[in-house]
Amino acid sequence: METAKLSANDTNVLSALFDPELSLTSATQVENRWLDDQVPNRLRRLREQERLALQSVNLEQPQPVDIEHSISQLSEIIANEPSYASAWNNRAQARRMLIRDEDLPRNPCTVVEIFQDLAQAISLTTPTGPDVMLSDLDARVLASAHTHKGYLLLLASKSEDNRKLLAALPHLRDLSIQELEEAASRELGLGGRYGNETARQLAVKTNPYAKLCGSIVREALTKEISEFYQPHVSLAK
Repeated sequence: METAKLSANDTNVLSALFDPELSLTSATQVENRWLDDQVPNRLRRLREQERLALQSVNLEQPQPVDIEHSISQLSEIIANEPSYASAWNNRAQARRMLIRDEDLPRNPCTVVEIFQDLAQAISLTTPTGPDVMLSDLDARVLASAHTHKGYLLLLASKSEDNRKLLAALPHLRDLSIQELEEAASRELGLGGRYGNETARQLAVKTNPYAKLCGSIVREALTKEISEFYQPHVSLAK
C-alpha cells in the first residue's frame, strides 16, 4: 500500500500540533558581517546620523517636541538614503511614541504611517532565500519591525474598539478578532526567529495550533478525571 504524502502545509500544522514552538523557534543564521574598523564609510556615516537623530528620544520622558524632532531627522536620512532600513524602523518606533495605546484607535492615519514604515523596513531586510546569511544589523531591524507589527495586531485583536486602529488599512480592517490574533502570532513568530525572545514567547502563547493542542490536552484530561471520579454502582448478585 502506497504511503500517503502530506502537503507542506499539513506537515507544518502537524508539527505545530505536536510541538507548538517548533515552527516559531527556528532562528535565522546571523553573521557579524563587519568588525568596527571594517564598517563601510557610508554605513558608519548613516549610523552616526541615526544616533544623533535618536538622542532626543533616548530620554526617560521625551516630550512630543523631542519626538517630532527625531522623526524629522529620521525622515531626512530616509530621503537621502531610502535603502537604509534601520531609519524606517526607528521612525515607526518614534511615531509610535507620540500616541498611547488607548489613543491609537482614534489615530488611524498615524497607524497607517507606522505600518508603512515597518513594511518598508521589513522589505529592505528580509532575506531573499533560506540560505542567505543576514547581517546582525538587518536581523535586529527585522526582529524589531516584526515584533512591533505583531504587537499592534495583537492590540487590535483585544476588542472591537481596538480594531478601529486598523480602520485606514484595507487589508487588515476587515479581519476578525481571531484572524487578527493569528496574524499577530505570525508576526511575533518572525520577530522571535530573528532574535527577539519576548516576541517568540508571545507567539507561542497566541499560536492557534498551540491553543488547539492545549485544548485537546485539556479535554482529554477532563474526560479522564471525570471517568476516574465517576461513582461505580455495584450490582447485587
